Amino acid sequence: MSGTAAATGSASCRFAHYFVVCGLDAETVLNVKDHFALMLIQQYFSFIFTFCPSGESFDQSPIRRSFKSKVLVHYPENTDRNPFRKDAVNMLCMPRGLYFRTQADRLDHQFHSFSIASDDGTRSYGFVHTFYEEVTSPQIITAMQTLYQMHQVERQSSSSSLARVSGCLTCAGSFDPARDTLYVSKALCLLTPLPFLQASRQFLSQLHQAVTSHTAPPLPLESYIHNILYEVPLPPPGRSLRFHGVQGPIMCQRPGPSELPLGEYPLGEAFSLLGADNMVQLLTCTLLETQVLLYSQDYQRLMTVAEGITTLLFPFQWQHIYVPIVSAPLHHLLDAPVPFVMGIQRREGAQRSSLHLPHEANLCFVDIDNHCVEAPEDLPVFPDQTELIQELSEVLLRFGVPPQGGVITKPTTSTTSPRMSSLVLEDLMEDRRNGNLGGEELAVLERLQALAQRCGGGKMSDGAKTLGHELEEEEEELKAAKLNIQLREVLAGRFAAMFGRYDEFVIHSALDLDSWLSNREGTFSFDKGSFLSVQPTAHLRFLSRFLETSMFSSFVDGKVISRWADREPLQQLFDNRLEKERLYDTDKDSYNCRYRKCTTLFESAQATERRLMKADHTAIHPHLLDMRIGQGRHQPGYFPKLQADVLAQGQNTNKWSSRVTASRRTDPKRSAMTDHSGGDNEHRQKHTFAKKNLHQSKLLDPSPQAVTQTQREFVDGLLSECRLKTKRMLMERMGKESVEFGQGEANITGLQENTLIHGLCDLLERTWGHGLQLKQGKSALWSHLLHYQAAQGKTDTPTECPEQRTFDDGTQLLKGSLIQDMRFIQNMSECLSEVGQARAWIHLALEKKMLSHHLKELLTNQELLRQLYKSHAFLLCEEEREQFLFHLLSLNTVDYLCFTRVFTSISIPYRVVIIPMKKLSIAMATVDPWVCVSGELGDSGVRQIPKNTQEIFFQCKNLGRLSTLQLGQENSGLLAKCLIDCVMVYNEITGHTYKFPCGRWLGKGVGDGSLERVLIGQLVSPGGEEDAGRWTGTPPELSSPSQSVRIVLGSLGSRNIQEDVREAANNLVKHFHKLEQERGNLTVLLCGEGGLVLSLEKFLLHGFKSNRLFQRNVFVWDFIEKAVGPPCDSLCHYVNAINASPRNIGKEGKFQLFVCLGIRDRLLSQWLPPLAECPLTGRTYEEGALLRNRPAVHSLCRILHTLNEFTITLETALVKGVDL
Repeated sequence: MSGTAAATGSASCRFAHYFVVCGLDAETVLNVKDHFALMLIQQYFSFIFTFCPSGESFDQSPIRRSFKSKVLVHYPENTDRNPFRKDAVNMLCMPRGLYFRTQADRLDHQFHSFSIASDDGTRSYGFVHTFYEEVTSPQIITAMQTLYQMHQVERQSSSSSLARVSGCLTCAGSFDPARDTLYVSKALCLLTPLPFLQASRQFLSQLHQAVTSHTAPPLPLESYIHNILYEVPLPPPGRSLRFHGVQGPIMCQRPGPSELPLGEYPLGEAFSLLGADNMVQLLTCTLLETQVLLYSQDYQRLMTVAEGITTLLFPFQWQHIYVPIVSAPLHHLLDAPVPFVMGIQRREGAQRSSLHLPHEANLCFVDIDNHCVEAPEDLPVFPDQTELIQELSEVLLRFGVPPQGGVITKPTTSTTSPRMSSLVLEDLMEDRRNGNLGGEELAVLERLQALAQRCGGGKMSDGAKTLGHELEEEEEELKAAKLNIQLREVLAGRFAAMFGRYDEFVIHSALDLDSWLSNREGTFSFDKGSFLSVQPTAHLRFLSRFLETSMFSSFVDGKVISRWADREPLQQLFDNRLEKERLYDTDKDSYNCRYRKCTTLFESAQATERRLMKADHTAIHPHLLDMRIGQGRHQPGYFPKLQADVLAQGQNTNKWSSRVTASRRTDPKRSAMTDHSGGDNEHRQKHTFAKKNLHQSKLLDPSPQAVTQTQREFVDGLLSECRLKTKRMLMERMGKESVEFGQGEANITGLQENTLIHGLCDLLERTWGHGLQLKQGKSALWSHLLHYQAAQGKTDTPTECPEQRTFDDGTQLLKGSLIQDMRFIQNMSECLSEVGQARAWIHLALEKKMLSHHLKELLTNQELLRQLYKSHAFLLCEEEREQFLFHLLSLNTVDYLCFTRVFTSISIPYRVVIIPMKKLSIAMATVDPWVCVSGELGDSGVRQIPKNTQEIFFQCKNLGRLSTLQLGQENSGLLAKCLIDCVMVYNEITGHTYKFPCGRWLGKGVGDGSLERVLIGQLVSPGGEEDAGRWTGTPPELSSPSQSVRIVLGSLGSRNIQEDVREAANNLVKHFHKLEQERGNLTVLLCGEGGLVLSLEKFLLHGFKSNRLFQRNVFVWDFIEKAVGPPCDSLCHYVNAINASPRNIGKEGKFQLFVCLGIRDRLLSQWLPPLAECPLTGRTYEEGALLRNRPAVHSLCRILHTLNEFTITLETALVKGVDL
């Protein structure tokens, strides 16, 4: 780019957008919230309003208070696409307001930066140099004197001792115009489109030094400000640019298209403050989109950590509120019920406990000054976290940074070298940067550098000191840049390893972008289940939660949109890196490989080093402007009043174009890449605005109207999030995603379900924390429940006694209400925090299908709501609150076992009811039955049912989801037999009901003579005991085959029977190919209706002659007992062992045990051919029976042989008493 082009280019191509000066308007005087002082001062002076940040007290001296600042000037007035936001810039330039000081105080200048986000997600950066300037206005000095005198009078009136007051006249914070010189803070700010931290800091520092110097700069300050605003362009990608400040040249560089994006904030400083362990923990919290709150006395530390952690997210981008510096008027943003990254300043002497935060359940609190991170409970571990921390530590140690953290970094005061007095030295430095020195000249320069390091500062000339200091600063800057690149490359390599084949799981279901956008909410763009199924088990907890975040969803959306528009730069860079790695990656099983360190650390750092060591381009030098005579005079110590007409817009600088020493050359290919077609931009912009419903530009507006609008957007966002979360939970639980794409059964369990419920708990906590002003503990929801419990305790009358039940161990259970569920959670043996208790209560209410009902009951106490919440709180918005509860009510259509499966060590009360056939119910009076209930987590042991009753209550350790029930009797009594319809088991805490169908006799001499049966259960919805599963949205599990089913077994066609066998075997194969956490109940697949046992019984009963010949029930086991012989010793051994079992499980039970043992020990496929070839088979089966059909038997053996590759573990209830 030529010099002319650089001068006249648009604002988007310039290095800086705005130059701003903030401070005290000399034409106005002070105003404080001291009404007595106001009444007096207002009689004489005009005034400005002030604010008192949180933590300040008006008991302080006026010299110690903060006052409202003002944007004094900013140039230019506005730019295209980036309008100047005056109030926001003012607050971020001086977050604490402006301060007055005297010569007795420290007057150090400070540097900090900030970030401003726009509605489209882009950020601009501000760099601020704050210094103190002497006050010369007599009005301001008089006003400060008046305020101080009135402050003293107030203290005297409230003090018991006059001596105490008089003693304060010479203490810190006093002011006497006859003795003291008054100073006020002023800020110089540069706003840039990219985070050019080092260059901007140097420019502002040199500008301030020119102001404080006794020697006037070579040119008026307007020339340097005009130059950086209009004549210094952005460096081209992959190139470096040199421009000139007041004191000397300044270098900046920009990474190329194949490198990581620009990130100049020193990661080394962030790691030295927090340590590698804490930084990885903070990164985990950020990736999982928790609320991140940074806390430090130093504003620049807040920005360093915030920018550092967001640059480590590559290729992902933070999608939520990002305000690294929250000034006092913006503290209402801490009430935001959405994920955020924010930073607040620690007031001097303030403690962590003094912060009253509405959201703490899912908050990551980062105390930077004390080097600690408080992460949320139950935070999953980052994949390969130990190896990652080790690799990061090795990089840090190579650069001399201790990885354990806790190092106090240098203060963020701006420092600069003295002005170069020798033009020869300046030219020498420039030649060194450009690589034009060699031989003797370079040797001389190196000797000068060594001399500068050996000699003391007072013994050297200014030129030697300048040279040594410049070289030292260059080395430090280069070292920090290389460390930044290497740390970021380590994390980028980890994400490449974790998501190296993510594109294989992206689902492209739409024909065009418009149809995809219109159906976005109902479309699944990523096959999460399949992706998780190929990941290492140790990574699943983190990955399952990360896949639900907005940043990952936005990343996948970008991949989908790339079919119709150009890819976003970050995604294109990431994809290009993945393609390059695949070319050199010979390991096909990349998901299970060991941790591999990053191999591109030094290569990546070399490109940055090359650019910083040699400038590729040089911008136009500052030059004289067409200024009025008398303007631009130098007055040491005072920043001048700038001439607005020369800074409001760029001037024609063609006559200065000859000073460009290295012009920028336009690359047509690069231009084609950066200037996309309007259609692509419209598509991408359309999607960007569709996915963002929060106006970022309004967040930094403290006006009441903007605050109200922001709170309204928070309310709408919570309602929308609730709708989307409940919809997602319903679709996942009912299996729509997996069924539509043929990837699984119509249910999910375990990991993904826990992830979705964790997201629901987080949503409820954020909803209950919005607008909260009175809270106990860290959980907003549990705090509200405790207040409600206390209120109900005062209003309940003794006559209102809830239903009670007493168990066999004397324990009493209260049934039914919100309060009773709370009491159960509070009395649990596990020591849970407030957050843990709230989550347990949510899990229990969700499992009971009472979540919406309980929350509605909680919100009926309007007086309590008004006491706990501010007027803008979500819970006080009646219409939105009702819709919120309605969405939660929809979750009642599916079944959850979230409480049962998470809290596995608690004690649960159960009730068991035996239901006989109605016609023979009188027989139960003569039977002495017992039961043993088994579930995923164990069994209850044998429980004897009292005589003359059909039910029993008992309490035992949580059994998990119930699967089997052993029902037996002792064969005692007058008529020791009964026909059992089913057995019902009730979980008295969760309200779950399990039905165990039987439909068979229990007793000797009837049926198959069984005294003990193993029944398979199914979960029944509340009120659905008569028609199990009819009212539930979740398909019911298979139950025990009933007697009525067995009557028609022999009449089924051979084709149907073979299909049933294949389906049963296929279900077992799919079971073992799922993640272990996602597998269902194996016993159901083996012994339930439609299971392998029943399908094989159908096969063996097909063409069976015995039913017609003998007119009685002859069972398959009768045939197997008679058919065993010497040709198959294992078959004979197993049959004898089953017959020798002391259990009276009957012939049906023995056949079930026979099949289960055979499939467990991989013998079942070997037993069928001997049975088919046995001579008894020809006499027992008809000619067309499947067992006499060799192809059918051979096919069955092949199907069963496929199951031999799996390790099958049988429940104890199935194999108890068999010694094999």
